[in-house]
Formats: sequence, C-alpha cells, structure tokens
Amino acid sequence: MEISEKVHCLIIGSGPAGYTAAIYASRANLKPVLYQGIQPGGQLTITTEVENYPGYKDGVQGPDMMVDFEHQAKRMGADIRYGIATKVDFSEQPYKVEIDEEKWIAADAVIISTGASAKWLGIESEQRLNGFGVSACAVCDGFFFRNKEVAIVGAGDTAAEEALYLSKLCTTVHMFIRRDAMRASKVMQERVLNAPNIKVYWNTDTDEILGDKHVTAVRIKNNKTNETQEITISGFFVAIGHQPNSDIFKGWIDMDEAGYILTQPGTSKTNIEGVFAAGDVQDKYYRQAVTAAGSGCMAALDAERYLGAKGLH
Repeated sequence: MEISEKVHCLIIGSGPAGYTAAIYASRANLKPVLYQGIQPGGQLTITTEVENYPGYKDGVQGPDMMVDFEHQAKRMGADIRYGIATKVDFSEQPYKVEIDEEKWIAADAVIISTGASAKWLGIESEQRLNGFGVSACAVCDGFFFRNKEVAIVGAGDTAAEEALYLSKLCTTVHMFIRRDAMRASKVMQERVLNAPNIKVYWNTDTDEILGDKHVTAVRIKNNKTNETQEITISGFFVAIGHQPNSDIFKGWIDMDEAGYILTQPGTSKTNIEGVFAAGDVQDKYYRQAVTAAGSGCMAALDAERYLGAKGLH
C-alpha cells in the first residue's frame, strides 16, 4: 500500500469523545488529525435539547453543542477533516488507516471514537418507510406527529424516555414489548405505566409496518398466542438499542460479543499498544455526552504518555 501522509496522532470519529480527545491532544502538541466519520458530531447531531451537560445552565441544542466542541478543537489547533475510515492495518508501527477507500494514512497513535448507531428491527418496510413515518429518534422527529397516534418498540430506559416524550405530543402512544417485562429502571417503568395515553402491549412482535408512501398502520403479533392485530398510526419509532461502529476494527481489536471495544479498566487502552478507544464505541453502560467527553480526555492523555514513553513525543 502507498502511504499518502504520516501523522502523529489520528482520531477516528467525532462527537464528544473525538472532539475532547482532539482538544487535549492539541494542547499536548500531538498535532492531532481528526476524521469526522459518517455523522460529523455523532449522535448528538440528531438530538434536540441537551439539559444534562454541565456548564450549559439553560440547556443547549445537541447540534449547537457539537459545533461548540468542533470550534474549540480547531481553536486549539486540531486538524479536523471530512472523511470516513474504511479499513485499518494495525500489524505494525506506524499504524495505517484507509480513508474513504482512497488513501492510507500512517499514525504513531490512533484514538478510536467512532460511537454507536441505532439498531433496527430488520424488516423490509422499516427501511422502505424510514423518513416517511419510521424513525429511530423520537426527540428528533416527534414534533412531526403532534396530535397523532404513534407506536414505539423497545423495553429499555431509552424506549421508556422516548415513549414519555411522545406522550406529551401525541394522542396515543402504542408501546410494543417483546417479553412480559421491561428492562427499563423501575422509576421509568412506573412513569410509562402511569401515563394515561401510553398503551403497553406485552409479548408483542412487530410483524409489518404498513403504508405505501408513508406509515399508515402497523401489524403486530402476540408471540404467545400468535394472534395478529392492525393498529392505525402515523409514526413508528424504533428504540431497541445501539450497535457500536466497530466493524472495521474486527480482527485487530478485542471486543465483546456485541462489538463494543474492550479497554483496560480505568484506561482507554485496547489490546494493541498505541491504539486507544473512547466514547460509545467502548461504553455500553453510560452512553452520555459527559462520559464520552471524559473518556476522550483519557484517550488523549493515554496517547500522550504512550508517545512520550516511546520517544515519539
């Protein structure tokens, strides 16, 4: 392979983890180059109000916060670029990363902050009607279904939060849960079950989302009795969790069975020295902007110490 460029510290992916790593790496004079990935700014760019990030006393819009992060990283000297990492070769130093299937970049240290993406049910109508009534983000798209009936599938805290959010906008929220229990925390379950316009369906699978040009109804099936039922709706929301964006690192980096990158406890270090991971790609428990930012800081500090110990900094 032909190397088109050699950099000191390469950060793959943006979002709170990547941008924070870029801020710290810049201040440590690591001259970081950051490729923003398929969704510049990460999941927060499809979030509206963020009220739990410290320092924003009146709350902040997710996209605005990511612009602030990006501008701060640039002000510190980070080289921020559009582009997607499409392949890696971690067999030897310097490590090599392919960008946009076009060029290879060599790097002394690599910080992986590629985040996670929403999971889908995997039925044909879901993808066909995505953007035409099907959504994986109630907070982003709930507004379009004000005073209409909608459905949501999921059983965790995120699904419960989104169902409650939709219940403030929509006439009825039909909530489909595959088992006879929810995974959400007790307080979230109580809120859902006490909401007068959230109707919970237990032991329920989504059979098909109906509609030609946009969502008009959903067909569900009780997985105990096999009975089917059609419900007229305008919007269908999927809240069944996230998939870490780690595929290109498979075979190189140790991961758990779900694909989350494993890091040494209390650090951002992966099984390959000089390769670090931060944010949602290695965090299935907290998945918050503030914890992602904190782990981005850790990754930059770990990279600085690694490069110093190797005599590369």
